[in-house]
Amino acid sequence: MSSQGQKLELYQEYPPPGEAAAIEAIEQITRAMIAQTYPEGNRPAKRDQHTKDHGCVRGEFTVEPNLPEEARFGVFKEPRTYPVWIRFSNGFERSRPDYKPDVRGIAIKLMGVEGFKVLPEEKFEKTQDFLLINYPVFFIRNAIDYLDFFQKRAENKMIRFFFPGLNPAQWRLHEFIVALLSVKDPVPNLLSVQYWSNLPYKLGPRAIRFTLIPTSPPLKNLPNFNGEKYLRDGLIEYLQETEARFDFLIQFQTDPYTMPIEDGTIDWDERRSPFQKVATLTIKRQTFNSPAQQEFCENLSFSPWHCLPEHQPLGGINRVRRQVYQAISKLRHEMNQAPRREPTGDEVF
Repeated sequence: MSSQGQKLELYQEYPPPGEAAAIEAIEQITRAMIAQTYPEGNRPAKRDQHTKDHGCVRGEFTVEPNLPEEARFGVFKEPRTYPVWIRFSNGFERSRPDYKPDVRGIAIKLMGVEGFKVLPEEKFEKTQDFLLINYPVFFIRNAIDYLDFFQKRAENKMIRFFFPGLNPAQWRLHEFIVALLSVKDPVPNLLSVQYWSNLPYKLGPRAIRFTLIPTSPPLKNLPNFNGEKYLRDGLIEYLQETEARFDFLIQFQTDPYTMPIEDGTIDWDERRSPFQKVATLTIKRQTFNSPAQQEFCENLSFSPWHCLPEHQPLGGINRVRRQVYQAISKLRHEMNQAPRREPTGDEVF
């Protein structure tokens, strides 16, 4: 049984009562925050999440041959190399310098992916997104708590989300610890850290989480950790000289209680289900810092719901992302009078 006495089954979702209303409220709060942050005349309007990018780079996603049958779904169905766009980012606001603790993210968009996609308005697109951050779990359990967090955030009282009163029984100590640990001290380079999906996804009929493990040599010279944009500078310097590689690995859910779908704050024990490699992400030597490519990067939209049904996101936080990410992407592009389209991989700058 779960902590609420609910019997759980493998790979299944269990939306709580009131979730749809909570998601709707989160969308409205986010819209209001975007409008307040970017009034008329203050353009371009930026993303609400992972606002600060370090650049978008080209890469290749190569599926391993001879995968086990349980892994051969979606883009992993057969050995193949997909062209990709990759966006590196910080989690907090755009003005936050890189030397301050932060969450680091990587968003990968595969192109040339055949098959109908999950979102009806993007049914015929040929892209598949994978989103990861450099911490294995999320800091909020479900959509109901997420709404509370957004409300406190809008009031500039986020600490009250974790400690809503004087009664310790009401404190969210587990979430507070996860939040503290996920905001990392400066990292040496975006190409030398591990990233995790930190939320579950389908892989065919089963449920997985996934991770990226770097296999590239380290930077020759240590960066200046006091630099405002040292992560971008390090990315530029590295890729001018050397290609970067990551192993892409998946972890199957094998226990619905200790490896829950609906609680993203719980890590899945690798002793119960080891990660296994299914693909390689390669970022070849390149330059990517032209104004035109930077504008292209700003106009890209990434969402875990840009996907095949075989990779559909699972759990309450991902269900929040479905509605809110789509709504804010549309709003942002309308405010910026920018076309909202998926890339093909043939872009030239």
